[in-house]
Formats: sequence, C-alpha cells, structure tokens
Amino acid sequence: FLQLHCSLSQDTVQLADYLVTYAPFTLFPSPVPKTVFLQALALQTHYNTLVDKISQDPDFLQEALASTIAVDDFTAKLFRIHKQILKEGRSQSIVLGLNRSDYMLDQREDGSSSLKQIEINTIAASFGGLSSRTPDVHRHVLKVAGRLEESQRILDNNPAFGLTAALAKAWELYGSERAVVMFLVEETQRNIFDHRYIEHELWKRNITTMRKQFEDVCKTGSLDQDKRLFVDGREVAVVYFRNGYMPQNYSWDARLLMERSRAVKCPDISTHLAGTKKVQQVLARPGVLEKFFPDQPQVVEQIRATFAGLYTLDLGAEGDKTVTMALAAPDRFVLKPQREGGGNNIYGSEICQVLEGVKDSTERTAYILMDKICPWPVQNYLLRRDAPLKISNCLSELGIFGAYVRHGKDMVMNECVGHLLRTKSSEHSDGGVAAGVAVLDNPLLV
Repeated sequence: FLQLHCSLSQDTVQLADYLVTYAPFTLFPSPVPKTVFLQALALQTHYNTLVDKISQDPDFLQEALASTIAVDDFTAKLFRIHKQILKEGRSQSIVLGLNRSDYMLDQREDGSSSLKQIEINTIAASFGGLSSRTPDVHRHVLKVAGRLEESQRILDNNPAFGLTAALAKAWELYGSERAVVMFLVEETQRNIFDHRYIEHELWKRNITTMRKQFEDVCKTGSLDQDKRLFVDGREVAVVYFRNGYMPQNYSWDARLLMERSRAVKCPDISTHLAGTKKVQQVLARPGVLEKFFPDQPQVVEQIRATFAGLYTLDLGAEGDKTVTMALAAPDRFVLKPQREGGGNNIYGSEICQVLEGVKDSTERTAYILMDKICPWPVQNYLLRRDAPLKISNCLSELGIFGAYVRHGKDMVMNECVGHLLRTKSSEHSDGGVAAGVAVLDNPLLV
C-alpha cells in the first residue's frame, strides 16, 4: 500500500546501489488534543510575520547574534554574507518563506497539555511532501483493523500543495516563463521523494524545475549585467534550498553568488539567520516580541505562551547563572548549538561534560539552554525496514508548515499550509526522521 501511494524514501546500500523502501511510519495515528492542535495552526501566520520582520531588521540580527558569530564559524560566515548583501544592496524585492514551527506538548501536573515550541525551521523545512500522503496510509490501516470510525477522523493534509503555491507565486512575480525553480540539494539525498511531490506540483503548473548542488553552482553559475542568475545555462527564478543548513560540503562562493543575484531565495540569507537558535532565545526576553508587534498585544501573548524557558550563555552574570542552573539539574534542560537537521542537541550528563569544558570560555556562547519539554508517552508500533515490530512508549512532535510571499512592502501571501506529526521511541532524546530516529505519523484529534 505504501509503495502504491508513493510514501517512499531512498536508502543507500553501496556507493552505486540504491534501495527504495517505504518511509518509516507509526502503525496507528497518535492522539493529539484538539485544542492545542488548533492553537498551533492559528499561530502559524503570526510566526510567518515574525520571521519576515526579523529578516528586515539588520540591527536586531546584529545585536542578537553578536556573541554567537564571535565563536561559531558557520553562523559567522552566514552573517558575513548577510552584511555584504546589505552593503551592496538587495537585488530582489521578492521574499519567499517556507517555514515549519515544531512543538511538543508539555504535560502539566494537573494532566493538561501546554503547547511549547521546540524551534522554527526557516531553511529546508522537510516532509511537506511525504506528510501529504500519510493520511491515506493511516485511513487504510484503520479500515483493515476494523476501526472505520477512527479512519474517518484522520485529517486531510496537503502541505505540498500550499508550499508549491508559494513557490509558484514567487516564480510568477519574478516574471520570466523561461526561468526555472532550482532545488539546491545534497549529492546523496535519502529524502528525495519528499522533494519530488513538490517538484511534481510545480510541473503540473508548467513550471520547470532542476536539481543542482553547490558544486554545480560553483562550476556553471554566473550573473549577467542585470544580476540574473544562470546555472548550467538556465535562468533561475527561485533558488529553493533543500541543503545549506549544515557546514559540511558548503560552498561559500556559491552561496554569495546566489544571494547577490536577482533570483528569489528560499530562504534569503537574513531569513536563514532569523531561524537560528540564538535568535529564538533572544525573542524570549521581556519586551522583544513587542518590538515586532507593537500594536498587537494579543499576538504577543499568543506567541509568548508557546515559549519554553530559554536562557543565554553569554559571558556575564546572567550567563553564569544559566551555567550553574544547568550543572545543578542537567536533566531539566536541553543544550542547543546553532545547527539544524536533527541529532545535534545535548542532554543529561553530556550537558555537564560540555559546560564543564567551556563554562569559563567564550565558547559557551555558541549554545543556548532551553527547558526540556516533557510530554506524556503513548504506546504505538514504529514501522521501519528491517526493524522488529514491537510496541513502544512513544513521544510525538507536531510541526506546522507556513508559507509567505512578500513583494516589496506588500505581503501577497501568508498562510498556514499543513501539518506534520513525527513520533519516536521515548528512549531517544533527539533526532528526526532523516536521522533514523523518528517516524511519520498522523494526529488523531481527541
């Protein structure tokens, strides 16, 4: 059924051999409280607006990231490109954002759930394609299991359509029917089928796509006198980053070339920086959200309600207090570096090992500290290729996809376009689907 419905992933067997298998998933949908699910959906357009406003505020980004760029080489290199583009002037007034805000449900002592944000992904937010197919998978499983009423409660979900609509709008505003949407990808892409759904939706709209790597942009990329970007002889209207969030295999010359160009970048360099962990921590400070929503106290209240405790590790009394707090009770916290992609966070006794090594050094400012979110586990079966089928205590993470397009000062699209539920065994602290820890899931609202 999964192969018929194209819920697939690609596994590398050897350097030259590939195996297509089903994407890992839960046997049954997981329960999610309806109130917090609807709360997350309602927040997404506000988060879209917040990210966009941050990206337009260079002074805020400079102040927020000052300590981080002094010690984190990857963020510093991104920031140098950001500063160079500001100095030269932006070549494109069209801004495209495809975000995913991730949450877990923190369980209160009275048994109720509180929605708490883990992070917001502003670059290469994945699984919009595969999550568009999983509702049919769970509907089928529940019907086979004789649970017809539950099968009818599985929500429709098609993030691929909404993400494509935003890509298509940016392509249309660019104004050249000959120009293509370029997916910037890794050499080995296990999650290729997730991309293909969006590519297929673009082709259905008669928008040509191509897949290129940083190396391809280095070798064949150029700008003409009007700063139009050409790669392999094709004019590029939109660069859609599905790579570029980790320092491995990076080409800074290629990133700068793309940022200088008239192509619409998803994300552009300032939007990329707006999604860093340090910005997340700074936003939790008193009075910061009010700067971006000065006349919308209800929006400020709604966003702030989703913040977990977030603490600075900058040098000084406040950072020293954070270090002391973390060392005294490491199981209450998560230590987060400025990295995306899953599997990077630090937990438990490892927090002590890291902080003991950097507590008196500026190196500690490469991290932030966050309260550990503690959801109640539920039981489910996690289906993976070559893994034994057994019931597990599981924790779920809810992602909400947002898409926006701004043209100059005019926001021409700002929407919540779907959701993603990922579930993992409670024995794992960190790691997503791509990291081989979590699996795809669907919410069953309760």
